[in-house]
Amino acid sequence: MQTNFIIRGFGHYAPERILTNADLEKIVDTTDEWITTRTGIKQRHIVTEGEAASDMALKSSLAALAEAGLEPGDLTHIVVATFTPDSMIPSTACVLQHKLGIKGQMCIDVSAACSGFLYALQTARGYLTLDPEAKVLVVASEVISRRTNWEDRSTCVLFGDASGAVVLTGGDEGETPRVMDMKLAADGSLGDLLSVHGGGSAYSYKLGEPVGEEFFVQMQGRETFKHAVRNMTSICEALLEENGVVKEDIDVLLTHQANWRIIDAVGRKFGIVPEKVFSNIDRYANTSAASIPVALSEAVKTAFIKPGDLVLLTSFGGGFTWGSALVRF
Repeated sequence: MQTNFIIRGFGHYAPERILTNADLEKIVDTTDEWITTRTGIKQRHIVTEGEAASDMALKSSLAALAEAGLEPGDLTHIVVATFTPDSMIPSTACVLQHKLGIKGQMCIDVSAACSGFLYALQTARGYLTLDPEAKVLVVASEVISRRTNWEDRSTCVLFGDASGAVVLTGGDEGETPRVMDMKLAADGSLGDLLSVHGGGSAYSYKLGEPVGEEFFVQMQGRETFKHAVRNMTSICEALLEENGVVKEDIDVLLTHQANWRIIDAVGRKFGIVPEKVFSNIDRYANTSAASIPVALSEAVKTAFIKPGDLVLLTSFGGGFTWGSALVRF
């Protein structure tokens, strides 16, 4: 049974188009000062016309594969985390497979909103446990700009588009970066606090009907903030306790990049000094499932994360879903 889960390569991509807070001032009743002080966001990347989740996924995947020293044809599984797929059918994972120029691999989309990458990573660990020779591409790609109500100033300032990817394989004892352990959770009773209902089978619509607000991200911010901080903190504490790790052992805390106040609150509640907390929310905003892998890829490539570091990942998203992971570099 495979127990060593090694990340062979990291990759990330964001569209070239940048939408700044100053740009948003021309769209809705807001200011750069208001957005920055409440969220920490200064800008976000937005797709161009015709650019889809699978296009971004392709670019981040090729970067991760190149770093791993693998060709697309070496893959056995493709797992894509997204709540903004190219289409309902086919899955974005299948579309990505085709764009990679390969066929035959098992392809699946995972939907867990902002926790999607951690859910997809745990899924990949399951496949490797069943097939220790597997080589799994784990991708998160989100085009949230197409699920954003640009007339809702409370949500439109928060999100951006991006994709991040890793290649996960088995390995020998002592190899790194190694995913040591993970823990996931959810509470469906709170789902309506953060939702995109439109397009689902519980919300009927007919040809020619106008698109309503329910087709875009709707969020009760204060309640979401409260649950995000509480649940990310508690699941991290549980994961460390189960693995005999104390907070002082953590070299880097990397949380879902939802809002700087949430990131800071989790760090403070968890007793981790700001110098050990990685954040790139000022440049990307909240990219949902792509948030963790984009930040992870950047942290590795900029040497914020160094060999030997023990890294704690945690995320929280609609559903509600949340999770944490320990990775030894």
